[in-house]
Amino acid sequence: MANVTLSARGESEPATAWERYAQVDAWPQWSPQITRVETEAARIAPGVTGRVVGPLGVSVAFRIDEVDESARRWSWTVHRGPLTVRLHHGVRPDGDGTRTWLTIDAPLPVVLGYAPLAQLALRKLVAAG
Repeated sequence: MANVTLSARGESEPATAWERYAQVDAWPQWSPQITRVETEAARIAPGVTGRVVGPLGVSVAFRIDEVDESARRWSWTVHRGPLTVRLHHGVRPDGDGTRTWLTIDAPLPVVLGYAPLAQLALRKLVAAG
């Protein structure tokens, strides 16, 4: 397993970036690797499950493991077949903007393939507007 942390800084307010994470139906708006989310929940919460669907209809199952609204941090696990990936996210103020971070725990080939898409998504998450 490999572990890598990515981060991005942008001009959005921390509360705005957090809500983009917290509202499940907003994920496709800032994450290019997600075309839709299939879940009964409108908001992230421990125990929420569902599927994230990406380009060409490829999907992965997910489970939200932890959410700390006051600290603006959350973790989830995604899996497809025998492959499991754990993702840890956070948002914090950074000067007059916001910094978000993501730690990916996964096999090295998955980390190397996913990191560029994740970095793009992080930039969009904290962008103004």
